[in-house]
Amino acid sequence: MSQTIQDFFRVAQQRDFARDYMLRVVSLGNDTLNEDDFVYITTTQLPSRDITNQTATYMGLDFNFPGTVKYPGSNAWNVTFRNDKGGIIRKKLEDWQINQVFDDASSTGDLSVRGTESIIQLNLIDDKLNVLNTYKLYGAYIQKLGTVDYNVAGTGAPLSFTAALAYHYWRHE
Repeated sequence: MSQTIQDFFRVAQQRDFARDYMLRVVSLGNDTLNEDDFVYITTTQLPSRDITNQTATYMGLDFNFPGTVKYPGSNAWNVTFRNDKGGIIRKKLEDWQINQVFDDASSTGDLSVRGTESIIQLNLIDDKLNVLNTYKLYGAYIQKLGTVDYNVAGTGAPLSFTAALAYHYWRHE
């Protein structure tokens, strides 16, 4: 069966297209941030998932079989925040990193494997803010906190910074 331009328009009207603003972060790890803080998140991405390929050779031919799963980027899932004037969000992330992951002043921290209670939740939404899909990234902790770059000769543009969170695996719910 051949596809026509009419088929394209019919399907496009029924399904529409995803837009770059249709992803919302609902929770980050240990509930350090509240709902108002998530308004300051400007960019992030849905994580990826790969199945490793295993080969078996028989009579000189390579046969491919699915293997185990890998989560590329799970060691540093990136989020960009707008920096609020009081630095509230950045301070919350700093406290999370120092108090719950590792404090270099006392050489103490929680270096244990994070459990399923430490979740990053992402909601895929439609143009009316209805939740279409929910993704949960399990075993989350803050891995990296990026810089905030100030400039005395700046133009007054809003500032942003990045944070990277690590996780074990994710599930679509």
